[in-house]
Amino acid sequence: MTDLALETFIRGLPKAELHMHIEGSLEPELMFELAARNGVVLPFKTVDEIRAAYDFSNLQDFLDIYYQGAGVLLTEADFKDLALAYFRRLAADGGTHAEIFFDPQTHTDRGVAFGTVIGGLTAGMEEAERTLGVSSKLILCFLRHLDEAAAFATLEQAKPYLDKIAGVGLDSSEVGHPPAKFARVLQAARDLGLKVVAHAGEEGPPAYVWEAVDLINVDRIDHGNRALEDDCLTARLVQDGTTLTVCPLSNLKLCGVSDLKHHPLKRMLALGLKATVNSDDPAYFGGYLLENYLQTAEALDLTRDELVTLAKNSFTGSFLGEAEKAKRVAGIDAYVAAAN
Repeated sequence: MTDLALETFIRGLPKAELHMHIEGSLEPELMFELAARNGVVLPFKTVDEIRAAYDFSNLQDFLDIYYQGAGVLLTEADFKDLALAYFRRLAADGGTHAEIFFDPQTHTDRGVAFGTVIGGLTAGMEEAERTLGVSSKLILCFLRHLDEAAAFATLEQAKPYLDKIAGVGLDSSEVGHPPAKFARVLQAARDLGLKVVAHAGEEGPPAYVWEAVDLINVDRIDHGNRALEDDCLTARLVQDGTTLTVCPLSNLKLCGVSDLKHHPLKRMLALGLKATVNSDDPAYFGGYLLENYLQTAEALDLTRDELVTLAKNSFTGSFLGEAEKAKRVAGIDAYVAAAN
């Protein structure tokens, strides 16, 4: 396919996004707008200065600017605007479903009420479904650099809103904070009827992925790249059909790979792993869902069949009901048939 034909095919391909931190979709322009609305003084004078600050090379440097940027989010209207800005981009990229992460501790620790965060996000989600036709689910993430007690306190705050939350996860600094640290609180969340996911194998070792699978019994692995260093672990993930929410441009930006041509995504598919493509923190990592598909397809010479597999995996690996999954996959087949 030519570059234009490839972009047209991928944009039209129905797809879901399963690994996207809503705070990580805060573009510099919206950051400035919200800062002005809320009287927040930023340490940057221009949008270009913020973009320059996004020139980091490791996870911790990224997290530092990420948490600083989140300081402009104070009201329900702010969180609604943030969500809607993301969903508009997703719809333009051909995305029809998203399961988005949010970090309540990032906000409650600043004095923003849990209800304010979830009220604004769900208002944006509802408007996106009504006006854009994009469905979505919400996944609460515990910040793993904080302690277990803080995670339990956050889970307690979430209880009045469980009807609006599909699952819980682990994010933030991975190294030194293995999944086992949060085994009890994740089990408590599962006992409340929530799905459980965890970031593992991004910067952390294969042992962290083993913990997520065996100790936590996760429903999905977020990232999972380093699982490929362990053949037995890879075989286990294939056998279990565990979905991996892979984030190529994030891996490139954080130096997990030196070049997208070296990204393991094509190998994951060849091994039978249930990989998906996602944008992670798109405002910071250089691209939303379409850009992740497009750049990775070009770098790895992904075939049309491989792209279709990735899109189908994004729905079958989602937390949609089985009938809805089947409907979405049928939509992909219809699209491909019409495109041939």
